[in-house]
Amino acid sequence: MSDKTKERIVLALQLFVGAVFVFSGFVKAVDPLGGLYKITDYLNAFHWDALKVLGFSGMTIMSAVEFVLGVGLLLGIQKKIVTLGTLAFMVFYTPLTLYLAIANPVSDCGCFGDALVITNWQTFWKNVILLAAVVLIWEWLGYSKRGFCKKAEWAVLGYTFVFSLIISVYCFQNLPIMDFRPYRIGANIQEGMSYPEGAKKDSIRTTFIYEKNGVKQEFNMQNYPKDTSWHFVDSKNEIVEKGYEPPIHDFVLNHSDDGDITDLVLEDTNYVFLLVAHNLTEFNIVTNPGGCHYDNSEKVNSAYEYAHAHGYKFYCLTATSEGTEEMNSYLAATNAKYEYLNADEIMLKTIIRSSPGLMIIKKGTVVNKWALKNIPTFSEPLDSCEAGQMKIPNNKLTTLFIALLYLIPLGVGYIFSKKRNKECEKA
Repeated sequence: MSDKTKERIVLALQLFVGAVFVFSGFVKAVDPLGGLYKITDYLNAFHWDALKVLGFSGMTIMSAVEFVLGVGLLLGIQKKIVTLGTLAFMVFYTPLTLYLAIANPVSDCGCFGDALVITNWQTFWKNVILLAAVVLIWEWLGYSKRGFCKKAEWAVLGYTFVFSLIISVYCFQNLPIMDFRPYRIGANIQEGMSYPEGAKKDSIRTTFIYEKNGVKQEFNMQNYPKDTSWHFVDSKNEIVEKGYEPPIHDFVLNHSDDGDITDLVLEDTNYVFLLVAHNLTEFNIVTNPGGCHYDNSEKVNSAYEYAHAHGYKFYCLTATSEGTEEMNSYLAATNAKYEYLNADEIMLKTIIRSSPGLMIIKKGTVVNKWALKNIPTFSEPLDSCEAGQMKIPNNKLTTLFIALLYLIPLGVGYIFSKKRNKECEKA
């Protein structure tokens, strides 16, 4: 094999692995809370509760490192260190994902966030391919071409790392700048709960347990006992083959008096305000000489007063049950007057990456959503104000904007370094 061919192979592998790492790091950086929830799932599965305090910082740094390694491979900078770091990354995660595929303690690895959900086995084989590619890059590292001035390479990696951290911090304080979840603005919740025509359902095997003369035996639908001397004990269902699962499959809203009012909320032809609070204890308590209150609760109360005055329904969706100490403390501190609907905590974390956060829906379609600190001051009816107008984000334009925001300073630095160092290519 000629040197030219090896150069082309190494370049193709660098572009492939680099693109995967950039994508993986970026989609986690724009949804840091989603990454935190996934890390928490792992820590719970392995019973590593002591490490939970490092969850958010660890997730943010890991996504930044992925992004840096991907950029390093794409640009061919600090070739030895970047390739070695990527190799170490894959050597660690490949056997880990094999264990996850076999034991299945967490159903989704979260390696691509919500942008691309793949199974644990798909994740493992993806890592096997990446590991093989990185090993070959390492073996043929001498055929890799440098894309940047050597003296500027550390500056590029540092800039890339900081850029990723800034994105994560911004999205954590506000909301993800790109939303890949089924509750994004413009999505219809009822459609997300429906099954497409012809969709494959779960294939389930039912086993019946019967007892006769003190002996228990299992039967299926084919050898079901007709002898009446057998007495039924129990039955169990096993999913043989997984069928289609709607993007939204756990959206259930329970009222303490009226029971399940999910359809009532989704079919409302008027605007409906949904304050989403995973757990009411997550409101920040602020203490002052006048007592204690919940930070930003005045924004929520103001939004409720506005909704009540204009005839809009306003509900608080929470996993905190009524009558609990947490609920009573919240009511006493906020003087909240809105109704509460009990919902699954995982579902609430999926709806909005802020706890609490505010979402407006109409006829089951998500019109708008805000993190707590960004809840606007409402005045005019929603039909005639910006808050009531649905502006569906364009992920392609957002990606282009972020890419330009990253690449323009990088390009300026590249040109500057070239001018300052005419011997750069010989270094």
